[in-house]
Amino acid sequence: MDYEIKKEGKFEYLEVGEGEVLMLLHGLFGALSNFSDLIERFRTTHKVVVPLLPLFDLDILHTSVTGLAKHVDQFIEHKGYDQIHLLGNSLGGHVALVHVLKHPEKIKSLILTGSSGLFENAMGDTYPKRGDYEYIKNKTALTFYDPSLATKELVDEVFEITKNRIKVIKIIALAKSAIRNNLGDELKQIQKPTLLIWGKNDTVTPPFVAEEFHKLISHSQLHFIDKCGHAPMMEVPGEFNDLLDNFLQSLPK
Repeated sequence: MDYEIKKEGKFEYLEVGEGEVLMLLHGLFGALSNFSDLIERFRTTHKVVVPLLPLFDLDILHTSVTGLAKHVDQFIEHKGYDQIHLLGNSLGGHVALVHVLKHPEKIKSLILTGSSGLFENAMGDTYPKRGDYEYIKNKTALTFYDPSLATKELVDEVFEITKNRIKVIKIIALAKSAIRNNLGDELKQIQKPTLLIWGKNDTVTPPFVAEEFHKLISHSQLHFIDKCGHAPMMEVPGEFNDLLDNFLQSLPK
């Protein structure tokens, strides 16, 4: 599915549908394709918004979780969105958490899936290796329970990014920033209804991470999906979307 990307100043984003805002924040190697099933399902009931996070456009000092969260803050201010359902996968979940902690007034609910912020298996200094296609292919496959979901198209996207030395430096900077920016007990401040959807076979942010989020965020509910890795909205979109739909419908209008 091809989507029209809107550009306004420094902001690039997708916006489709009408209704309450459902904002999706992608991860480190995220793309609109990660959310295609979700967008199609909810564009009939919500205004679905996907800001493209400037992973490679910030200067190196601001290439961090807080730098990305500031960009999201400014985007929300620019668009005048309110009562947002904020959903983040992986690094996008971490960015969502930082935003909610600083600006809870505009958020109606929070949805996290495979989020960093407490613990994640780090990429380390050796990742991503430039020019080693097989290595990138194997690393990409680890995102999923079913490695066949690491399609050639997806691996090619990641490989293309890792061929650029500056982008590699920024990816490592963001990964290290995510590890340093451990939210721990701050999560107890979150009072918004929160949905946690986690793959039981997530090796990047394993199930114990979801249980810790559930323990620390008071108004949270946790759902595990079996035979599923780090990106449930891609790997099991039907089940993911049903859980999200039930959660959104349960909230007061």
